[in-house]
Amino acid sequence: MGQTSFRGHDFYLGLFMEQGKSNNNDKRKLQVGQTPIRVNSDVLFDGGLNRISKEASVMEVERRVGVIQMELPFTTSVRGRKIVEVASKGIPITKQMVWESYKKVKSKKGSGGVDGKNLEIYSEDLSSNLYKLWNRLTSGSYYPQAVLEVEIPKKDGSKRKLGIPTIEDRIAQQVVKDYLEPRLEKVFHNSSYGYRPKRNAHQALEEVRQNVRKKAWVIDMDIKSFFDRVSHALLSKALSRHVEENWVKLYIDRWLNCPKQVDGITVKKEGEGTPQGGVISPLLSNLFLHYALDKWMDKTHPGIKFVRYADDVIVHCTSKAEAERILDSIKSRLKSCQLELHEKKTKVVFCKSGRRRSEHKVVSFNFLGYGFQPRTSATKSGKMFLGYDCAISKESQTKIARELRATNFQRWTARSIEEIADYFNSKLRGWLNYFGKFRRWKLNRIFKLFNARLTNWVRKRYKRLNKSYIKACKWLREYKLVNPELFVHWKYGFIDS
Repeated sequence: MGQTSFRGHDFYLGLFMEQGKSNNNDKRKLQVGQTPIRVNSDVLFDGGLNRISKEASVMEVERRVGVIQMELPFTTSVRGRKIVEVASKGIPITKQMVWESYKKVKSKKGSGGVDGKNLEIYSEDLSSNLYKLWNRLTSGSYYPQAVLEVEIPKKDGSKRKLGIPTIEDRIAQQVVKDYLEPRLEKVFHNSSYGYRPKRNAHQALEEVRQNVRKKAWVIDMDIKSFFDRVSHALLSKALSRHVEENWVKLYIDRWLNCPKQVDGITVKKEGEGTPQGGVISPLLSNLFLHYALDKWMDKTHPGIKFVRYADDVIVHCTSKAEAERILDSIKSRLKSCQLELHEKKTKVVFCKSGRRRSEHKVVSFNFLGYGFQPRTSATKSGKMFLGYDCAISKESQTKIARELRATNFQRWTARSIEEIADYFNSKLRGWLNYFGKFRRWKLNRIFKLFNARLTNWVRKRYKRLNKSYIKACKWLREYKLVNPELFVHWKYGFIDS
């Protein structure tokens, strides 16, 4: 059996051995003749990386429940110079951690990075690839590749830069994220909702809904190019408050300073920015803003409610004067943290309703794809009143409509209606689940557009209808009666939109 084949088999076998025999006795003392960690390992130097020929058996290394960090002296060389008594630390990354991280990365799909390997290609030699990654992570010899930078259009016409790590780097980041996240979750602010376990956008939206009923003024904040401007020095300072493990700091530092590849050209970083697209970036950005904003708000403006989802922030105030004063204070704070607000997108909003009387030009704002504005509502008794609530924003509707038009599916005459349903149902379900949480009926415009294009497909598909729109409507209406659940939105009553 070849070396690669053995290592691949050994990786999977090691997953079952992780919870097996321990090399330690009940008192956690090292038993005679057994090795707690890799005796011979890779050593990191500023000048380079060196590996000793002899390495501890992989299965021998894994025969333990816990990993004991201890210093082990050995001899190695750097650029021909012999260095004696170099200390290496064991890194507590198990094969199971790497395997679980791979499964999480795979479930989220996504494209490959600069190496051109997508998940399908990476999985062709999965055993060997995961073994190599685990081996490098535990020895300190792991180095990330450059991040592939791509641009995607934003709703205002500008471009958003995304940094796409390779599949291997995403798995490595997932390992460290899973290791750190439980620790940092205990610290994060209760008003922070973005990219946190058991928290989601709907919860953030619900808190804003409740707050605007109590507070008449809002600061809608937009931090300018946040992910591109995160200070590495300040982030490292925040990280040091909660992380003692040098190996964690080492890998995070390598990810932060990893170069990016733009149009085939490798560009070095300048001590700021974390790739918007990296697995660990949301966790690091939450930690940065926890100290830059969340904790500072509690200390400087106690009693002021706010809701933060990543770098999208809504602050609730009782008066216009208070809102303007707090906004100036936040600007100064962010400037001290080497950040700034986007002047054109940051605004003070009056939450106008039937019982609130004030003159202010701006009475609406968008948050997480929903539009907050004065809206007619009904009491339990059926009486109508002007309240302040949210529904899918006009921008979100326009974006979805543009996506539907781009498919041009009314021309897919070679496909059956069942095939069209298979293609669109996941999208329709996603729109319904997210934008249908509040005022679902506001989605009527979207599904009306979809059904109209489906009717045009019927006209083109069946020649016996002579391209008659009326006949196509009749055919589709009769089909819906027989198959009322073919499309997801039909199940929710949008059948005649």
